[in-house]
Amino acid sequence: MSLRFIEPDWPAPPGVRSASTLKVGGASSGPYQSLNLGLHVGDEPELVEENRQRLTAALELPSPPAWLNQVHGNLAVDAGTTAATDTPKADAAYTHRAGVVCAVMTADCLPILLCTPDGSGIAAVHAGWKGLENGIVEASINALGTRKLLAWLGPAIGPEAFEVGPEIPEAFSTKSEDYRKAFRKNGQNKYLADIYQLGRITLMRAGINADNIHGGGWCTHHQPDDFFSYRRDRITGRMATLIWRE
Repeated sequence: MSLRFIEPDWPAPPGVRSASTLKVGGASSGPYQSLNLGLHVGDEPELVEENRQRLTAALELPSPPAWLNQVHGNLAVDAGTTAATDTPKADAAYTHRAGVVCAVMTADCLPILLCTPDGSGIAAVHAGWKGLENGIVEASINALGTRKLLAWLGPAIGPEAFEVGPEIPEAFSTKSEDYRKAFRKNGQNKYLADIYQLGRITLMRAGINADNIHGGGWCTHHQPDDFFSYRRDRITGRMATLIWRE
């Protein structure tokens, strides 16, 4: 089966390309079947490298993606200055250069793409609930140097599958009462969290116009034919969400 991906539906300017991979079209097997792009999940390294090469070829990328060692923190790195052999500990990659591919990997967490209206600045953000709480969105926006941005929310765990304890809505509500709308009680001391809502609220609080926020609506947990899901399977692969400027 050939490699498949989602092409984001958002008004990115000409020359800005983006994609979010599905789990099919790769060389991996078992729980990583088949387009696993993560080297850190226990898959055979040579198969992951094959998958990454297939990705580069299928999307006709101008260069290999600038991969990150994601740690749920708030560091955004300049992908244009990262050596090809480096994998920095960071949760967002940005660039103001053409030909540089920013990428993040997910398997339930929310991937966010950002770009300026003229395409001069782009970023890929790994925004799980920890990253959102820690400020990775704000750090990425600051790195791009403007609030005039377009945003796209990629595939993440849906609001009917993301059950959390009370400490998470409590942590977000200390930031703003706006976040309460992203949580719904689900039994004693349990809540269902809408990570898309958390992402939208965070982006808007950071100064992004609501009309410029696009995407959302998938559920990695409930769509096993298309997506890896850590919460569903524990041992699993990773998708990638990428953005680059031609």
